[in-house]
Amino acid sequence: MDRERPETGTIDQDEVARFSRLAGQWWDPRGPMAALHRFNPVRLAYIRDRAAAHFGRDPQRLDSLAGLRILDLGCGGGILCEPLARLGAAVTGADPSPRNISVAQHHAAQSGLSIDYRNTGVEALAEAGDVFDVVLAMEVVEHVADVGLFVSLAAATAKRGGLVFVATLNRTLKSFALAIVGAEYILRWLPRGTHQWDKFVTPNELEIAIAQAGLRIIDQTGVIYNLLADRWQLSTDTDVNYMVVAEKAT
Repeated sequence: MDRERPETGTIDQDEVARFSRLAGQWWDPRGPMAALHRFNPVRLAYIRDRAAAHFGRDPQRLDSLAGLRILDLGCGGGILCEPLARLGAAVTGADPSPRNISVAQHHAAQSGLSIDYRNTGVEALAEAGDVFDVVLAMEVVEHVADVGLFVSLAAATAKRGGLVFVATLNRTLKSFALAIVGAEYILRWLPRGTHQWDKFVTPNELEIAIAQAGLRIIDQTGVIYNLLADRWQLSTDTDVNYMVVAEKAT
């Protein structure tokens, strides 16, 4: 049996173990990660468009992120790293699960993509002093042991003038009904136990953590599932899913 890395300030070992058990199915669009595959286009477009606007790029270019260093924290099997690499970014994916990293490395090799995958947590990355133009924490903060510490360390890995993106779930009755009861128990979009409602993060809590980390929020958006269009889309509704992008002062 694989042994995970020792617990640190932000790593919740139960969460690491849960996602490690699913590692072999990260790239199955009809498997346990199906919902994340369907969510991927809207978050990828948001990252691309906001990063392009911030760094003066044309988001319509196929290499719109060329020359930018992007760190994806909690990268899992790499389903966000790969399309970012295809847009020209130099991508580093970090995850505390060695199984996830192994799957990500194998799939990137099969896809002919050069991605720097590291079996590590944000603590080690911040301590190393390496910095990136864009830092991503997408669907991660609701799985960590200490949100404030995690955001602070994520901010430390961003360059001055760089961006930090966070996508997470709001802690509301609506999110309990839709993201827990609906998604895990009725529709079965996600394996039961994927999320713990008490670990969801409200926008106010995230805003406080971001401000304490020395970042300034420059955009926030909700994300909803459009049943008629059968796709995820941006919205003003932040009751369940939402994304935030913040800038590190120059």
